[in-house]
Amino acid sequence: MTSKAKILVYSNPKVTLGVCVRNCEDLIRAAIDSIINQDYPHEFMEVIFVDDGSEDKTLSILKSYVPEMKMSTEIFHQEWKGLGPARNVVLNKTNGKYILWVDGDMVLSKDFVRKQVMFMEKNPSVGIGKGRYGMYIQANLLETLENMEFVATNFRRRGKTDSTPLGTGGSIYRVEAIRQVGGFDQIITGSGEDHDAEYRVRAAGWLLDITSAVFYERRRKTWKSLWNEYFWHGRSGPYLLGKNKRILNLYKFWPPVAFTIEFSRIARAYKLTRRKTALLLPLHYAFKRTAWLLGFLKSLLKNGDNKRKPSGGNG
Repeated sequence: MTSKAKILVYSNPKVTLGVCVRNCEDLIRAAIDSIINQDYPHEFMEVIFVDDGSEDKTLSILKSYVPEMKMSTEIFHQEWKGLGPARNVVLNKTNGKYILWVDGDMVLSKDFVRKQVMFMEKNPSVGIGKGRYGMYIQANLLETLENMEFVATNFRRRGKTDSTPLGTGGSIYRVEAIRQVGGFDQIITGSGEDHDAEYRVRAAGWLLDITSAVFYERRRKTWKSLWNEYFWHGRSGPYLLGKNKRILNLYKFWPPVAFTIEFSRIARAYKLTRRKTALLLPLHYAFKRTAWLLGFLKSLLKNGDNKRKPSGGNG
């Protein structure tokens, strides 16, 4: 560790870990354990859980962990309101300089918080910094393909600030930046609140970047659940486009285009993972984008319905 890095660690700006979850009793323990094991000083960390209408044991699991956490911890439970409102609970309650978003299906590397905070401290013009996806080894074929795609895409984009969405999970937000643009859109109860927030933060003059901090994300285990997830994502599309047509590059979601885009990632994915299953990435990606497009079209026909509850555990 360089002397400059030590100075950054000892300055210890306070960081809030925002965990917005819904129905993820099978995954949340690993996410919380990875928070507890962080090597960033715990007295400068706070955790804000928002349980957004869980119908399983998620809330009771969160409560059971509070005595074990050597950091300030709050739990907010509410009737289902959706991702935009849930993230604003964290934003309104934070005492930190930064918010680091942790999804219920994520596992953080031990130095994740420290690396994210150090990066933001060294780059004051960056409003949002996305961590890097690590390859989750214990996975079936579908999980492997999902991980491959995100690892390959994230690796190519590191250090770049193009318009491709980063996503909130594994991202650190400068509180000043997200408050400057008015927080998250309360109307967005489905997915897409992150794309919208990123667009407005970038438009306000802040940079978006990829950092070296690594996290792992467990993926869908069945094709049906993957279809449902991306169909749900697609239903937010009409509202986002209605706000600003530049938020989404809609042509990329057309299955033939999606197939071509992913075909170009095969070599990179194989180089990074050394797995021949990389050859299946174009079919996998076209499958997801078909689901997204059908969700988009259904929502469009129903006047941009964005009120459907998510079926997964990430908000």
